Amino acid sequence: MSLPSHAMPHQRSVFERFPFIPALGILAVLLLLNGIAEPNSMSFGAITGLTKTYLALMFLAVAQSLVVFSSDIDLSVGAILSLVNVVVVVLIERLGGGADAVLLSCLVGVLVGTLAGVFNGFVVVGLRLQPIVATFATGIVFTGLALWVLPVAGMPVPQSFWRTYGGRICDIPFVFYVVAALGLLIWLTVRTKYIIQLMAVGDNRLAAYQSGLPVTRIRIKAFALCGMLSAVAALCIIGDTASGDPVVGNAMTLYSVAAVVLGGTALSGGSGSMLGSAIGALIIGLINSFVFFAGVSSEWQNFAQGVAVLVALMAGVLITRRISK
Repeated sequence: MSLPSHAMPHQRSVFERFPFIPALGILAVLLLLNGIAEPNSMSFGAITGLTKTYLALMFLAVAQSLVVFSSDIDLSVGAILSLVNVVVVVLIERLGGGADAVLLSCLVGVLVGTLAGVFNGFVVVGLRLQPIVATFATGIVFTGLALWVLPVAGMPVPQSFWRTYGGRICDIPFVFYVVAALGLLIWLTVRTKYIIQLMAVGDNRLAAYQSGLPVTRIRIKAFALCGMLSAVAALCIIGDTASGDPVVGNAMTLYSVAAVVLGGTALSGGSGSMLGSAIGALIIGLINSFVFFAGVSSEWQNFAQGVAVLVALMAGVLITRRISK
């Protein structure tokens, strides 16, 4: 049954304002499929484990969405994550592993990630290089630095670090507090003038410049914020793995791009949703879980995961096109 014609403008405005709605539908379908394949996967403990594992990707996807909004892209987010990972782990060990050492090391890690983002912004915006090529190159540089800091994976962090990340506060898992903080961050950020400016730059860079917007500063700030959130993602990885790894983020870069697209953000810039990007990260996590629960043999799991992500991307695009008609 078709909607009356007077309802169509309202329908369009809703989906334009909330581009993550198709992603929510895909998320619901995947939750159902996981529940059918493995009923225990819908338990509170299983959901907590899924969130703990993919929380870093949620932060990374939100970070990626900021630069994509301005019609840029950052292929170094995984390398920044790896660099911050090893810097924090090594610094904690060098400072003695106490509570003060952990806090100081985390702050230094966030600073390192932010500076890496600023460097990306200078290379892409200041030198006017193509972001996909420039950030691919800086990613290699950051990976090299990570390998110099910690050549081999290892060096465990203090128990207090990973026990806090995997523990509970007032009988609520700590990771849900982090998710709530991420949600609050998104809610506050999307209400700032900066996001409107970022979208304007991504929609039409020349028009934004002619209207008086500081396009250069806006784009560099996006890369800086991307680096900062990538550093926070690294802290989540440390909490989950309890050790350092100089290449832990290599596979996460393209996953972050896929999560952004799954969440309804256009890679051409100018439109999208930070919340949708976080949902896209959970979709990827549920796809990986479903492939495992479905009993796919290990040699075919990567193939099955890739096909499933592709199907989810196609479904999101088809739903969006259907709605826009």
